[in-house]
Amino acid sequence: MYNKNMIKLSPKLSQKIMYVVLALSTAIVIIPVLLIVFIIIKNGWSAISWEFLTSMPTDGMRAGGILPAILGTLSIVACAICITLPVGVCAAIYLNEYAKDNLLTRIIKLAIVNLAGVPSVVYGLFGMGIFVMLLGFGVSIIAGALTLSIMELPVIITTARGALNSVPYSFREASWSLGVSKWQTIRRIVLPNALPGIMTGAILSISRISGETAPILFTAAAFYVPHLPHSMFDQVMALPYHLYIISTQIPNMPKNIIFGTALVLLMMVLSMSLFAIVARLYFRKKRKW
Repeated sequence: MYNKNMIKLSPKLSQKIMYVVLALSTAIVIIPVLLIVFIIIKNGWSAISWEFLTSMPTDGMRAGGILPAILGTLSIVACAICITLPVGVCAAIYLNEYAKDNLLTRIIKLAIVNLAGVPSVVYGLFGMGIFVMLLGFGVSIIAGALTLSIMELPVIITTARGALNSVPYSFREASWSLGVSKWQTIRRIVLPNALPGIMTGAILSISRISGETAPILFTAAAFYVPHLPHSMFDQVMALPYHLYIISTQIPNMPKNIIFGTALVLLMMVLSMSLFAIVARLYFRKKRKW
């Protein structure tokens, strides 16, 4: 019921109030992130050196470098994205461009959304049961990469479908009216225009799996490996697991080594995110709509 005694705010005052509320909400999100980054840089910068980045750990991982962990992380993530990206994009193309809207496809789409919310430790246990034990890959790069690829597949499919949906349907109709086949239209018209969104989703997905610990804990990561990997079936050290070990399992661990390892992992993730932004801007400029 309308109350005549209610205070009526002018449009300008309402706008100012909402601006302040939104600015405070943004600050609440950004300030903790900046504090975390500042603390990591402040405490870990002294550990960063060429030797730290390019040498093997020594003295029970209390000294030396983190080269095996860096290479192990890069190898697992590179293999995972090489598996996930083609499969995820192809699945997205089928669901968005070919599949009919029926009960089966709706169930599949719902399952994809639900799989994106499954905890990563569950994927780790699944990978250990299937790839490590059943298929006999053992604790290895390929087992970890396959586990991470399954974990990120729902994200890639969802992102790719969103990018494909963003391409105006009139582009498809114009191509079909010229007698071009459906696949040629997808390959030459739809995919090039959807590429910015697909690439951004893929690279942000890479930055996410770079920091995952639980899936590789069961399938790929080792406490300490005194050599670099020689094949896809070797165990490796990985930065997230290495950081967990030196933070919780090794007594009298130098503080700067812990934060230095965290800083390297953070810079790796931030670099991938920055690359995603630059790639998106580049491909957006090449779009003609």
